[in-house]
Amino acid sequence: MAAMDLFGRRWALRILWELRAGPLGARALLARCEGLSSSVLYQRLRELASSGIIAPSADGYKLTRLGTALRDALRPLDEWATAWAQEQEHSDQEPTET
Repeated sequence: MAAMDLFGRRWALRILWELRAGPLGARALLARCEGLSSSVLYQRLRELASSGIIAPSADGYKLTRLGTALRDALRPLDEWATAWAQEQEHSDQEPTET
């Protein structure tokens, strides 16, 4: 349940998503996460780092071994979300019956 508490916090999963391809600095994360305040970013970074999911690096922050395993575990959810979004887009384009 502790993992759900951590990942349920606003911006936590988005930060992990942005780190999926490699390390990013705080400025890059703020630029990619429109609406995220710097205070919340640094709070989430501390929480994710203390949980062993990310770590500071020379290039900013990166996924740890545990973070990479989490990224891989979330891939099916990403695939589902992509299919769902496509279905939603398709259903919005269908004419409605009157």
